[in-house]
Amino acid sequence: MILSAKWRTVLTAAAVAVFMVFSQVCLAEASGDNYKIGGIFSVTGPASFLGDPEKKSMNLAIEEINEAGGVDGRKLEAVIYDTEGDPSKTVTSVGKLINKDRVTAIIGPSRTPTTLAAIPRVQRAELPFISCAAGNKIVEPIKPWVFKTAQSDIQAVASIYKHIKQKGIKKVGIITVANAFGESGKEQLQEQASDFGIAVVRSESFGADDTDMTAQLTKIRQEDPGAIICWGTNPGPAVVAKNIKQLDIKTPLYMSHGVASPKFIELAGKAAEDILLPTGKILVADLLGEDDPQKQVLSNYIEAYESRYNETVSGFGGYAYDAVYLLASAMKGTGGDKEKIRENLENISNHPGISGVFNFSKTDHNGLDPSAFVMVRIKNGDWKLVE
Repeated sequence: MILSAKWRTVLTAAAVAVFMVFSQVCLAEASGDNYKIGGIFSVTGPASFLGDPEKKSMNLAIEEINEAGGVDGRKLEAVIYDTEGDPSKTVTSVGKLINKDRVTAIIGPSRTPTTLAAIPRVQRAELPFISCAAGNKIVEPIKPWVFKTAQSDIQAVASIYKHIKQKGIKKVGIITVANAFGESGKEQLQEQASDFGIAVVRSESFGADDTDMTAQLTKIRQEDPGAIICWGTNPGPAVVAKNIKQLDIKTPLYMSHGVASPKFIELAGKAAEDILLPTGKILVADLLGEDDPQKQVLSNYIEAYESRYNETVSGFGGYAYDAVYLLASAMKGTGGDKEKIRENLENISNHPGISGVFNFSKTDHNGLDPSAFVMVRIKNGDWKLVE
């Protein structure tokens, strides 16, 4: 079919018009007003005590940043999905954020198992990813696109063993949850024990949904340890605390930083009394000295969160709050270029946050040292700083 010169001119003009419209749409997508930031948290389900404050804290941080002018004049926009703490739903949510929402980065998930499930997808997409979970395997070995804000199991175990050593205790029994977080804690408890002159005389485990651990605790008691260490996240540790009271075990009980929230005290009730655990400084912010580098940011966050949501803060929400501010800092001057954001994250130093003072590097994608932890004891339903 041979077209006349007139029709060739008309079709050429139409093609140019279509191209121009397409180009303008693509340009609008590339230079839109907002940077979309993905969030994946356990907002509902058994781990909602983690994900709900994380979702609220992410929204709070984004609002604060936007009110201050955004990032290079562009606003941040949160796109948040509820994983319900389920690895399969987490992977599905990550896929939506990457392919449908086309986010610049992802913050979350709330739990170690869900984070580990998400990592392969994020790595393939080469997307900046800041987890709010604690397990060491999230960032060890180093994965180029993966960072985390929760304090390390390595430092948490060291904090516990340091305190136990000061008490002259030589033998401990441990009981850990049978998931990635528990396995990471168990590994560190066993590996570091000899460094502090401590022997693990019995190791037991429990399922995340178990409702009675008396059999395991009875076996631990038979070994006559000087202390018992429970490693897990709610509700399991609260069950352990209650079972210890029911069995009338007088041995000192230590918990991991995985229960450092008011929810644990609520679940454990009177059985929480005198339990010791390492935690970020947020639970005792009012007891910190004015020269503490985290004092101001902690005070500001606590006031803003409690005023906005009319509920008590927890360190878990702080993980997401830190992640947003770290990401916003890394995004400056990048135009949204993901590789530049990743590189900038690796070069963040001396950044005071809720979870500690962050110093990322090419060999450290957690960026926290032992100063991120303090030891606390639960007394009369509240947290007391242990000197």
